[in-house]
Amino acid sequence: MVDYRAEISAYLEHEIDTIRKLDVEQINQALNLLLEAFEEGNTVYIFGNGGSSATASHYQNDFNKGVSEHTEKKFNFQCLNDNVATVMAVANDIGFEEVFRFQLRGHLKAGDIVMAISGSGNSKNVINAVEYAREQGCRIIGVTGYDGGKLKGLSDVSLHAPVNSMQISEDIHMIFDHLMMSVFYRSLAGIEHLRG
Repeated sequence: MVDYRAEISAYLEHEIDTIRKLDVEQINQALNLLLEAFEEGNTVYIFGNGGSSATASHYQNDFNKGVSEHTEKKFNFQCLNDNVATVMAVANDIGFEEVFRFQLRGHLKAGDIVMAISGSGNSKNVINAVEYAREQGCRIIGVTGYDGGKLKGLSDVSLHAPVNSMQISEDIHMIFDHLMMSVFYRSLAGIEHLRG
């Protein structure tokens, strides 16, 4: 049997060290932006590439079903990755750099939030959509890793994993999701513990 215990421990220590560096104030601001959207019935558009696309879909599920199952008002997350036919049509006919911006055109309204996920913070299709959303007056929650890239600078609120590892960045992005879901379970639904 191969002994991977040293590598396992090193990965876990790196993750724990990153968690300790997270900006609690920015997480608090993100919670308040999402609460505002919830209370006012506005839409949260969320998207990302690769693993971040799965993360975006997971956020949509956790807010639209997980929290909203227990509240009279409902979250309205829209994951721009989830209509594969639309994504592929835009990528094929217009260009991959437009797959998110195209879906936002004509749909954004005052009070909507764009939640953009990019480990590097520099994915062109993500940046195009964020720049368009800013032009429309929407607020941006950027979810990033590494140094945050261009996305961090374009964000009103930055959920940043300060680590040069895509794997740990993506782990942390899911921690943000489950942390915020847990807070809303308690504060909006009166549930103290997530169901196992």
